[in-house]
Amino acid sequence: MDQIIVTGNGPLSGQIPIAGAKNACLTLMPATLLSEEPLTLTNAPRLSDISTMSDLLQSLGAEVAALQDGQVLAMSSHTISNHNAHYDIVRKMRASILVLGPMLARDGYAEVSLPGGCAIGARPVDLHLRAFEAMGADLDLRDGYVHAKAPGGLKGAVVDFPFVSVGATENTLMAATLAKGTTEIRNAAREPEIVDLAECLRKMGAQIEGEGTGTITVQGVDRLGGATHPVVTDRIELGTYMLAPAICGGEVELLGGRKALVGAFCDKLDEAGIDVIETTAGLRVRRRADHVSAVDVTTEPFPGFPTDLQAQMMALLCTADGVSVLEEKIFENRFMHAPELIRMGARIDVQGGTATVTGVPKLRGAPVMATDLRASVSLILAGLAAEGDTVVSRVYHLDRGYERVVAKLRGVGAKIERVKDQ
Repeated sequence: MDQIIVTGNGPLSGQIPIAGAKNACLTLMPATLLSEEPLTLTNAPRLSDISTMSDLLQSLGAEVAALQDGQVLAMSSHTISNHNAHYDIVRKMRASILVLGPMLARDGYAEVSLPGGCAIGARPVDLHLRAFEAMGADLDLRDGYVHAKAPGGLKGAVVDFPFVSVGATENTLMAATLAKGTTEIRNAAREPEIVDLAECLRKMGAQIEGEGTGTITVQGVDRLGGATHPVVTDRIELGTYMLAPAICGGEVELLGGRKALVGAFCDKLDEAGIDVIETTAGLRVRRRADHVSAVDVTTEPFPGFPTDLQAQMMALLCTADGVSVLEEKIFENRFMHAPELIRMGARIDVQGGTATVTGVPKLRGAPVMATDLRASVSLILAGLAAEGDTVVSRVYHLDRGYERVVAKLRGVGAKIERVKDQ
């Protein structure tokens, strides 16, 4: 098992290219099951989760080829030869549930394993199932699988979610493209990944209006065609690397970045004393003084502050002037990085869904352990500004969401290496 060793090495300088969005790509890939014609995705991130989704699609009969060093995914689903998404693959990644809607919409039946547990809290799929039931599907949950049938095809319906769910919005949106009649998705998620999916589906021939707002309207069509579509920039990778110069000084340009993807995050950086400047190539980030100011953060659905940047923001606030309060409103159990940051000298008090961070003058390098994807990168960020070496274990989490993290940080002057665990 690998480890990453980070040594505090002063200010950073240079450029970091930002990859395509993992969460967008994992949503776009199942859309190939909606059509007999090819779907090609460009700007795809090279991550283990993408490989897992490729394996799942291939197990269902799709053809998937990674081209141009993995940055182009050429997919085709002439037929769906297997309608059973097996637990052995689904358990590795919760996004696997997104094959349910496309298979049900295209062929009228599907069997998909219920996803397993999640380190950052329960993420139930009941909203997905409620939407399909509203669209006329018969569902039977047994032996750990969702057995779904719609022999006459799905029917348009009003799907009113009791709370915002990105995954349920995506699954319903894909299914609705082939449903008979009009589907109205209320209290829909507004994330850029939803907009990206709608744009891709529209290229395939879908009739969709309202993406990016709270109500999405879909007029079902008889069939969808093929398309070529670029995956939107990864706003979470963007925000993560924006924090690198904020934490240890210097100036870094994030290639491909746009403020529109991380508006609420940029507002908090400005409040903390970080400049974010739009350039022709992306975003340039630098802090205005030697230290940043304490800020309060509450995670919210888009366009609010992203839960996937909470751990990284906490790393920044560990050395801020003053006391910061971070409130996590999306997932429970998402402060598991706090004890590891405390090992590095941070002052953090966690009470339920609230963490109070009192800034300290300096963090100290220490052996720490990653507990999930975003926690792992928060420890790397903290290590960039700490005295001495920070040794991060269980970094396989990183491979799910960040491509070439060591190379990208080295490229702007960080002292970081990945080694085999001795």
